[in-house]
Amino acid sequence: MHGTVTAVSSSGEHSFSKPTRESITLLAGLGVEGDAHAGVTVKHRSRVAQDPTQPNLRQVHLIHEELFAEVGRAGFTVSPGELGENITTQGLDLLGLPVGTLLRIGEEAVVELTGLRNPCVQIDGFQNGLLKQVVGRDEAGHLVRRAGVMSVVRTGGVVRPGDVVRVELPAEPHRPLDRV
Repeated sequence: MHGTVTAVSSSGEHSFSKPTRESITLLAGLGVEGDAHAGVTVKHRSRVAQDPTQPNLRQVHLIHEELFAEVGRAGFTVSPGELGENITTQGLDLLGLPVGTLLRIGEEAVVELTGLRNPCVQIDGFQNGLLKQVVGRDEAGHLVRRAGVMSVVRTGGVVRPGDVVRVELPAEPHRPLDRV
């Protein structure tokens, strides 16, 4: 199973959207070099307020580009980096992968999936009504989060658009992704 990186983004400021870049450098155990969310401990503002010593399980945010087409059919226009992701992919069912999946990106970089992004009201601040497009309920009434996945960097390296993303599943039994 594999996909492709279509865009990379980073921002040194705590801004909702992140500008796209020609490349980003992943640093083992930290995240994206120069990104506001890089670090061993949590950097997301609401999580820092709860407990600044908790480990950073949200070092790298990935979103599947196919989501942009889905929300586009509902009248929204979203481009890479605008939802705050660091890596935009194509051809991978990121949301269907289990916790602990390794994504080997390009020549060197490896990230390990830790969970789902928990979308917040800032998404509606970006485009009113978009939150309902990325959070919903399934037929059984369970909450479904579709705003990407979070990961930690296991092996650093440079990531560029066009890089291949190879999936390495963890040993079974698999645990589905949940919010982190």
